[in-house]
Amino acid sequence: MVTTVAQEVVRPATPVADAKLHRPSRSLWSDAWRQFRRHHLAMLGVIVLALLLIMTIFGPIVYRQSPDTIDYSASLQAPSLQHPFGTDDLGRDLLARTMLGGRVSMAVGVVAVLIAITLGTLIGAMAGFFGGRADSALMRFTDLFLALPALPFLLMVTYLFRDPLKKVFGPELGIFLLIVFVIGALNWMTLSRLVRASFLSLKEKEFVEAARCIGAGNRRLMLTHILPNTLSAVIVAATVGVGAAIITESALSFLGVGFPPDMPTWGRLLYDAQNYLDLAPHWAIFPGLLIFLAVLSINYIGDGLRDALDPRKTQ
Repeated sequence: MVTTVAQEVVRPATPVADAKLHRPSRSLWSDAWRQFRRHHLAMLGVIVLALLLIMTIFGPIVYRQSPDTIDYSASLQAPSLQHPFGTDDLGRDLLARTMLGGRVSMAVGVVAVLIAITLGTLIGAMAGFFGGRADSALMRFTDLFLALPALPFLLMVTYLFRDPLKKVFGPELGIFLLIVFVIGALNWMTLSRLVRASFLSLKEKEFVEAARCIGAGNRRLMLTHILPNTLSAVIVAATVGVGAAIITESALSFLGVGFPPDMPTWGRLLYDAQNYLDLAPHWAIFPGLLIFLAVLSINYIGDGLRDALDPRKTQ
């Protein structure tokens, strides 16, 4: 009986028990990635967005057709093997111009969102952490920007400052900086409210009070302990903001106050095509389709990130 008990005690671990002991540790990001992969539309959005980025970044390297070569004999041609997206009224290849325009449109979306994230996170964090008069003043400042009519304000600022910035930075860089700054400066308010709400909730948590008790200053509390816990809201707002920025740039270019004709963004191509919709509908169909696919895929990615970073849905 003693021998049996001893053998039972020293019995080696079974494979199942050994697997449980050596199970890899799970982290927040691994759980988020696992949850994100279950969102099929989000994964489809990643694939579509990746293909669009590959087309706009590497397409002009592979497709050697010049976007600025004028050929009046090929004016307003329908899509063909020689010109897969057709040509415009000057005979320029629309596929080459669409790929080049995608670079500008994507860059506008990303840079404008970076500006909006910086402003929204900074203002929301200060308002939520310090509270009191600082919170009241910063929120009234946010309400002021929310009350501005976005499109008329964009048109006015772009019209007033485009020529001075062109003289300082050059025609292309000047109008690019103006558009991304104005779009970013008008899209930070929602994010600031989200960050403020997160800071108001998190600054009362036990881990923040414990860090304060051991001597952590305000800067360390904000950057090390509270801000990382608001990244989910920031990331989701950023993905949605990229699509909104692309739409805004397209609207400005369609109204004729965006980029000049020698910078063929997707919105600018739509603006140039509006007088030829009957003769050459392909001129507007392809850039419009790419805008639709880019914004839709980014929105699906934002939905997937929202679900993946929601701790209530993590399994």
